[in-house]
Amino acid sequence: MGPVIALVPAAGRGVRLGATEPKAFVAVGGRPMLGLAVDGLLATGMIDQVIVMVPAELVDRAVALLPPSPLVRVVVGGVERIDSVRAGLAAAADAGYVLVHDAARALTPPDLIARVIAELRAGHPAVVPVLPVVDTVKSVDRAGTVTGTPDRATLRAVQTPQGFAADLLRTAYATPGIATDDAGLVEQLGVPVRTIPGDPLAFKITTPLDLRLADAVLTAADSSVVGNL
Repeated sequence: MGPVIALVPAAGRGVRLGATEPKAFVAVGGRPMLGLAVDGLLATGMIDQVIVMVPAELVDRAVALLPPSPLVRVVVGGVERIDSVRAGLAAAADAGYVLVHDAARALTPPDLIARVIAELRAGHPAVVPVLPVVDTVKSVDRAGTVTGTPDRATLRAVQTPQGFAADLLRTAYATPGIATDDAGLVEQLGVPVRTIPGDPLAFKITTPLDLRLADAVLTAADSSVVGNL
C-alpha cells in the first residue's frame, strides 16, 4: 500500500509560549520538543520515514539534535504551517500514507500513532485522534456577546498525528480552501474523516502552563523508572 511517511512542521515561533526560540526547539524535561516528537514516531516501528520541516536557518540545528537515522530527513519549510506541509509533501513523493504531526505534541504515546496507522491500513482515507470536550463551549460575536451554546456531546478536541492516504492529502492541498487543520481541508472535499480515541498525553504544548505540565509528566515518568530499578 506504500510507505508511511510522517511530516513534522517545526517552524512555529512559539509566541504564546513566551519562548526566545522556535517552539519546537524548547526543552521539555531536558530535551527539545522536536526530538521527543520524532522519537515517538520512530518508536512505533511503523514509520518508513520522518520528514521535519524547519526554517532554512535552523536546518543544521535540527539535524544536530535529531537521531542520526536514515529514516529521518530535515527539509526547508515555509513561512506558514500550510507552506511547510506542502514542502513536506513534495519531499515525500513516494508516500502511500502521510501522517502530519505537531512537534508541540511531544508526549504523544507511540501507541496512539500506531492506531492511526492501523486505521489507514484498514482502508480509512483520513483518520484523526480526538478527545471529548469536557468544558461548556460558547460561540460569541465580535463584541464578546454569547450567540449560542453548542451541545458538547457532539464536540471533539482534535489531536495529531492526523493520517491520510497520500494522494488524498495532496489533492486537499492543491484545492483552494481555508482550514485550521489538515483534516479540515480534506473535509472540504467531502471525504469522511474517521475519528479514533485520542490520548490526554497528546496535548499541545502552547502556553507556559502546558510546558510546566509536560515537564512534570516527564519528571514523574523518570522517577517511576528509577523507582522500579
